[in-house]
Amino acid sequence: MKIDPAGYPFAAGAVVPALVCLAVGWITAGLLLLGLGLALLAFFRDPERRPPADPGAVLSPADGRVVVAGTPQPAAAPAGSWQQISIFLSPLDVHVNRVPVAGRVTHVEYQPGKFLAAYRDEAATENERNEIWLDHGGTPVAFRQITGVLVRRVVCRLRAGDEVRAGQRFGVMKFGSRIDLFLPPSARLLVEPGARVRAGESIIARLS
Repeated sequence: MKIDPAGYPFAAGAVVPALVCLAVGWITAGLLLLGLGLALLAFFRDPERRPPADPGAVLSPADGRVVVAGTPQPAAAPAGSWQQISIFLSPLDVHVNRVPVAGRVTHVEYQPGKFLAAYRDEAATENERNEIWLDHGGTPVAFRQITGVLVRRVVCRLRAGDEVRAGQRFGVMKFGSRIDLFLPPSARLLVEPGARVRAGESIIARLS
């Protein structure tokens, strides 16, 4: 299975000492470290996905569980009128993120902050995060990669001016976190809190 490049330094930090331990005869320590390295590689797994050919569909940007769907949380949304869909990722979920709709990237901004539990309401406005804006044929769409307690970095590989397609990989979040997606009021949401979704495949809303 494909592994996101962000995972290799973490895995190497366990596998290299494991090989040293095995070479000098510290079998138990070596096997434990080797198991840790394999677990880290599994965390950064990047399975192939087949985005549906539906230009009006909004695809889930992350694997995980929907925790918000509808009215934005207080102070969470950008200025203006929006609907919010938030997805919480556990450490067992795939953490590679995918673009929800095709369009042109108009803005990417990194915001330093805290590392509160990603499921808490305050995480949307107080945690470290990346905010990305897209122009989807004249319709603005915004989404945020938000860190959690275990996450200490989010990776975003988009830049302003990039042309992107729905379902395209754009980054990864490390060790449990969440994504907030903001859609215009005219969008029709197709998920409710508690729903399980898959990045790049689950249709979570439709744009009119």
